[in-house]
Amino acid sequence: MNRREFLENSIKFGMAAGAAFLIKDFNPIFGLNSDVKKTDYDMVAVKGGEPAVMFDMAMKEMGGMGNFVKPGQTVLVKPNIGWAVPPELAATTNPLLVAQIIKHCLDAGAKKVFVFDHSCDYGPECYRISGIEDAVKNAGGMMVPADQPGYFHNARIPGASFLKSADFHEMFLDANVFINVPILKNHRTAQLTIGMKNYMGIVWARDQWHRTDLEACIADCPLVRKPDLTVVDAYAVMMTHGPRGHSKDDIMLLKNLLVSTDMMAAEFAAAKIFGADPMNIEYLKIASEKKSLGNSDLSKTSIKKISL
Repeated sequence: MNRREFLENSIKFGMAAGAAFLIKDFNPIFGLNSDVKKTDYDMVAVKGGEPAVMFDMAMKEMGGMGNFVKPGQTVLVKPNIGWAVPPELAATTNPLLVAQIIKHCLDAGAKKVFVFDHSCDYGPECYRISGIEDAVKNAGGMMVPADQPGYFHNARIPGASFLKSADFHEMFLDANVFINVPILKNHRTAQLTIGMKNYMGIVWARDQWHRTDLEACIADCPLVRKPDLTVVDAYAVMMTHGPRGHSKDDIMLLKNLLVSTDMMAAEFAAAKIFGADPMNIEYLKIASEKKSLGNSDLSKTSIKKISL
């Protein structure tokens, strides 16, 4: 799909993609979805099942996707599709999980469900080899490109200590509902990849983060818009040699899934699943001081645990 086709489709679906007035009026503090209902739990942690089954059980405990997606709304589901490697290397989000999330959104009445990532490897190959492109299409979602700067538009990041603005993908700015779907894995520079690190696939000039202060940028970026729902894929976890993946020997089959309305709680719980002290992860330590991002004290988080 070229840029013209993408814009035509966006307008057709009632989304003035990249329009200046949308970016000007975009409210990063509260996001775009004002219809999220209070659920019984801040987080549901499921262990021991297959990705789709674990997600079904988690959403049942969260009151169903209808608590987050209303009929006619557009949804961005943002997995990690950074690398052109097959899903068994656990460098990208499990495609079965992505497909199940899309199905739940459409069943709740979503008008369109969009999926993209500003990949590190060549984008179309990442989409294909990861298995996510086929999974998305088969589930009824729509893959959109993120490999050209024209898809990205500048937005201020209020409350940021270091990263005051960035160029964000127009679907991130425009979609009514934002569901962040990172895979938990080792990262040679940042130590861990989870949800906040997954924001690097939403911005264009992420290379600048590495040249300035990577941890500070990761901690600031989510201030622009928090997810309505965070879904952490911890099914097969790359324990070493991340983030790209080299061998199945690097992977531990943990069969865990976290679904949370509190992004920060999900980050801290995922780090613990990995076996890391969250406060030893520099960007998590910095982000924990930004109270608007959520609760880093898991003892004050309402968590439903399910073992299959």
